[in-house]
Amino acid sequence: MRASDRGSRLPRTVWLLLAARAVNRLGAFSLPFLTVLVSTRLGASAAAAGAVSAAFGCATIPSRLVGGRLADRLGRRRTIVLGLAGCAAAQLGIAAAGSLPMVAVFAVLLGLAFELYEPPSQAMIADAVPPADRARAYGLLNAALAVGGMGAGLIAAGLGRWDLRWLFVADAVSCLACAVIVRAVLPADRERPGGGAEARPGGPGPWRDRMLLVMLATGTGYAVVYMTIMTMLPLSLERRGMQPADAGLLFTASAATIVAAQPLLRLGPLARLSAPVALGLGDLLLAAGLAGYAASDTRAGSLTATVVWSAGDVIVMGRAYALVSNLAPAGGTGRYLAVYGTSWGIAGIAAPVAGTQLIQHAGPTALWAVTAGFCAVLAAGHLLAAGPLADRGLVGMRGGPAELSAP
Repeated sequence: MRASDRGSRLPRTVWLLLAARAVNRLGAFSLPFLTVLVSTRLGASAAAAGAVSAAFGCATIPSRLVGGRLADRLGRRRTIVLGLAGCAAAQLGIAAAGSLPMVAVFAVLLGLAFELYEPPSQAMIADAVPPADRARAYGLLNAALAVGGMGAGLIAAGLGRWDLRWLFVADAVSCLACAVIVRAVLPADRERPGGGAEARPGGPGPWRDRMLLVMLATGTGYAVVYMTIMTMLPLSLERRGMQPADAGLLFTASAATIVAAQPLLRLGPLARLSAPVALGLGDLLLAAGLAGYAASDTRAGSLTATVVWSAGDVIVMGRAYALVSNLAPAGGTGRYLAVYGTSWGIAGIAAPVAGTQLIQHAGPTALWAVTAGFCAVLAAGHLLAAGPLADRGLVGMRGGPAELSAP
């Protein structure tokens, strides 16, 4: 299946994948409670609880890389199902574990399975959608996850008051439900005569592609910013005399903004922007929103700032993944997206460390001011990438397939 020639419709495969991932995201609320479970139920120290979470984060980095290789070798659908089943098993292990060492073991196993399904999910979109529509498709994936995230918070609020272990059980159920949907409704992996599921990758390896490494650097910077918001916003609100729980309302507002802004991606002025300009604009909106956090100590001001940075997130996420998928040679999409996706594992370790140091020694205003300035640097980096992108024939990335043809 493919999109219509006018690019007005996305293939059925994409919509089914979006629905499956939304179901998966609906249950993905247990990880923020991992440290709480370790410290309250098992009586571990805060340092031990943090070490367990850090071990999980470290394990996600090789998980993403293995997921990319399996996506290109074993097949998209098989890898997605494998990763989701592995997550379910590890989540059930955490729920049943009665000691800190066992929780740590299952947390590492969860990390090793946690990112397996991301590269094949993203690669499946690239397989099904022509280049001109990929930014929109990846933006819709972001929106689907946001919709699931809104429901996830409500479920977590109910189950978390009962027993934290049930959060991990429910998360495992959502993973298995997503795996069943993917196995039942998505197209089977294509077999090749020499064994395996997809075409053997051609061209240079992703780690030797300088343009991909540039995207990895900027993507890691963006991921650090995003993870700083996710991890530091509740603490920032508390330091300013507001309720940390208000962060949940702000995250819900962010998800609503991401969903509501999707039609804007198809408007003429925004759709015609080249990739570097669009990414730079998204970075600047992120900077403006975080500057709003720095300047405001009220709920209304924080809400406005959240809407602004979320609009930037809408622009950056879709364009960045579309660009990376078009950098990849034939058969190498999964590996390229996997290398790019390691940015999230790195950010998951770096953001809490840097953020807590800044907020402890300089305060919330300085934290958000520094992060906003970093976003401005990212905008300059994306604009400087216009030259290398032009050399690859990818600087357009805006309207039609001719402007966005893969190398």
